[in-house]
Amino acid sequence: MKPAIHRPTQIIVDRQAIKNNFLHERQLLNDETAIFAVVKANAYGHGAVAVAQTVSKVGVDGFCVATLDEALELRQAGLQETILVLGVTPVQQAELAAQMNISLTVATLEWLQQAIELLTQPLKIHLALDTGMGRIGFTQHDAVVSACEFIQQQELIIPEGIFTHFATADEADTKYFHQQVQKFKQLTTNLPLKFKYVHCANSATSLWHLDCQSNMIRFGIALYGLNPSGTALTAPYELQPALTLQTEIVYIKKVPAGQSISYGATYTSSKPEIIATLPIGYADGWLRRMSGSSVIVAGQLCPIVGRVCMDQMMIKVPQMYPLGTKVTLIGTDQQTNLSAETAAEYCDTINYEIICNLSDRIVRKYVN
Repeated sequence: MKPAIHRPTQIIVDRQAIKNNFLHERQLLNDETAIFAVVKANAYGHGAVAVAQTVSKVGVDGFCVATLDEALELRQAGLQETILVLGVTPVQQAELAAQMNISLTVATLEWLQQAIELLTQPLKIHLALDTGMGRIGFTQHDAVVSACEFIQQQELIIPEGIFTHFATADEADTKYFHQQVQKFKQLTTNLPLKFKYVHCANSATSLWHLDCQSNMIRFGIALYGLNPSGTALTAPYELQPALTLQTEIVYIKKVPAGQSISYGATYTSSKPEIIATLPIGYADGWLRRMSGSSVIVAGQLCPIVGRVCMDQMMIKVPQMYPLGTKVTLIGTDQQTNLSAETAAEYCDTINYEIICNLSDRIVRKYVN
């Protein structure tokens, strides 16, 4: 999808905020601990290539993505750092990954056995361990040992890493988290193979469980200035949100009492009102269930009235603003703030979903 560059809806990404979040985390770690920036899902809506280029300039050690295609996008943009695909990649693509120096996650011995029949050059791999997430990976120590023994016999398989993912690192109750930590230690003890990276820390782990043994951090949502726990836990340093979502008023009118607005006629004016139309809708990722929430116009909160449409939505405003008046959906205007967390709480979801949903139709602009 091409960005809609000829309309006023835009995402503004503050590169300096991303750098600051990265450098704050870097200061908490020892020099031997690598930081991989997680830039999957278009860098959580911020723009994968631009974010990768930004942190590349301040010493990032590598990148994590979800798919091989996301990794190829970074390589084709000229990024030279290590790139790890966190998801399972079809074994038929192993040779392409090897050609492009992209590291792949391996979750079964069978995948390795099939890959070795296809490879003509070395492939870097990370073994995934399922310690309680229930998603992908080895669950038994003997299976991990068997995979390691197989790798030892292969010249074309390079054991770059071994890792797990925590299900509850962002929660106040740490019981299940510590169960996973113990399982990870059990699965990685007495292996016949040494790995360059042994990693289990995502953003939440890096913020609240720095004592967890790992020599690599997968730094994701916190890189973008968002708290992985929402409001449940306080971050040890100030996170700087990097994303602002803005649009403009493109149409404004006075309506009489009794006027219905948008699909389903779910909103009807109770008195004469001023209604403004904005060029953004659920096709841009501003969820339909945001109907009834607020945006900021000239420092004032103004409610969304009626249902959010595919490409447009309507708001109630206190006066006849000029066409082109700025409207903020995520960000700050005249000391009034609406965050991704604000939107998430309204929709009964998480800040991750709000920003990842912002579609490629919205043009991204980069400042600082």
